[in-house]
Amino acid sequence: MAETFLPQKGNYRNLIAFQKAECIYDITYYFANKFFQKGDRTIDQMIQAARSGRQNIAEGSAAASTSSETEIKLMNVARASLQELLLDYEDYLRVRDQELWDMNNEKSITCRRVCSAHNDSSYYREAIKTRSDETIANIAITLIHQTDVFLRKLIERLQSDFLKNGGIKEQMFRARTQYRKFPPK
Repeated sequence: MAETFLPQKGNYRNLIAFQKAECIYDITYYFANKFFQKGDRTIDQMIQAARSGRQNIAEGSAAASTSSETEIKLMNVARASLQELLLDYEDYLRVRDQELWDMNNEKSITCRRVCSAHNDSSYYREAIKTRSDETIANIAITLIHQTDVFLRKLIERLQSDFLKNGGIKEQMFRARTQYRKFPPK
């Protein structure tokens, strides 16, 4: 019997990269609306970059059944959007003479450990309510770096899967050839 050429994909909510991107979005929404003056274009830019990171993971995953190319491309778009957001947070700290935590700083080490353990956006929505703008920015930066690692690994896996299985046209051809060799009885 012929194997299916449309793999069941699209369960993006289980991807750690998506979960962390949702945390980044929620933090950014709060941060931008709390620490920028109403009307500042940076609010929309930061929120849209965070949204794009999250949404492109979902869209890429949903497109995966029929287009490996689109899936890989959108995961890269998600990475690029989050890199844009990373620069916004770094700029915020720099122009206000606030500290961007060095990776060997005790606060940074603790933050990385906490962010590694929590992928639920409700955790961050509660935790940031009592934190300073500097701390929230550093939490977001930490999450962006962690999400980038997961996205890079995901993209590497997708590339490997494509090399092993080919794209949809190749899979369709193999399925049709198999069907012709062994038609259902």
